[in-house]
Amino acid sequence: MRQARTGILALLSLALIIPITPPTSAAPSADLLRVRQEVEQLQDDAAEAGENAQAAKVQLQRLRAQLSTVQQEADSQKAVVEKIRNSLATIAVARYKSTGLGEGVELLFSSDPSLYLSSAGSLENITRKQAAQLRKYATAKQRLDATSLTVADKLRLVQAAEARYRAQAAQVKSKLEAAEKLLSKLEAKDRERLRKIQEMDAAEREAYSREQAKLANTVSGRAGLALRYAVKQIGDNYVWGAAGPVRWDCSGLTMRAFEQAGVRLPHSSRAQFNYGRSIARNNLLPGDLVFFGSPISHVGIYIGKGKMVHAPRPGARVQIVEFRNFFGKKRYVGARRL
Repeated sequence: MRQARTGILALLSLALIIPITPPTSAAPSADLLRVRQEVEQLQDDAAEAGENAQAAKVQLQRLRAQLSTVQQEADSQKAVVEKIRNSLATIAVARYKSTGLGEGVELLFSSDPSLYLSSAGSLENITRKQAAQLRKYATAKQRLDATSLTVADKLRLVQAAEARYRAQAAQVKSKLEAAEKLLSKLEAKDRERLRKIQEMDAAEREAYSREQAKLANTVSGRAGLALRYAVKQIGDNYVWGAAGPVRWDCSGLTMRAFEQAGVRLPHSSRAQFNYGRSIARNNLLPGDLVFFGSPISHVGIYIGKGKMVHAPRPGARVQIVEFRNFFGKKRYVGARRL
């Protein structure tokens, strides 16, 4: 019996030593944090390349419209030149029929000189018409040549813009593939651990964002309409080139948000910087667009109290963050009020 009591006491002592609460997961290793940082930087780089591609795409669309206009102008001018050319041919035939073997010979054999002289007057009229048409032809041909040169210039600009767009789109793909390759080098358990850490952070950020989204309810006018639309997208994924309804990039989100308020913006943060009027940082109001990067490659909407709503980068979701001098490595460059 004494031995049994002794065993029980030993077990109780051991139980007091062993913690009864479940062990907390260990802090992520320095290597895992480094990989996460590198992956997020590659995703930031992909987002920047994506906005560069969107800027090239907007420019390409504008240049294509200009090219179409000058091509239509060239076609119209070609028709005018052809019409004048045909008119000149008709006049030339009429003149040939009038002159025949030559004015002197016709006068010599004419049975009625007065009738010939009347015909000669008609010939003079034909000559005047021909001269006038020749002047018109020369002017029209000169215009057509100038327009043709413009078409060629615009075509070269379009081809250059297309090349820039393709290059930037390739950069997006390259950066995202590099991020995936980096993750693939992790052991399966580390990849899973990193995924859980990211999910936990995203959930915390989303909860914070939804709480801060209440700020939009106090804003009136078009700024309020845009902000309330933007904060409804909190939790949606970032996808380069996307403009809703459930996937967004930064300028796609701002474009659609202000579309709800009756403002048409291009799908490019760099192009959006040319809209509205410039606002000093100390005069920011909710609804102002805030821009980052040189050249500009990110945009968000100021929501008040030192915060902005935006679509950050691949691997992240639409969220509200603190508005600072930098977004990642991109410096704040200015604000516009629409």
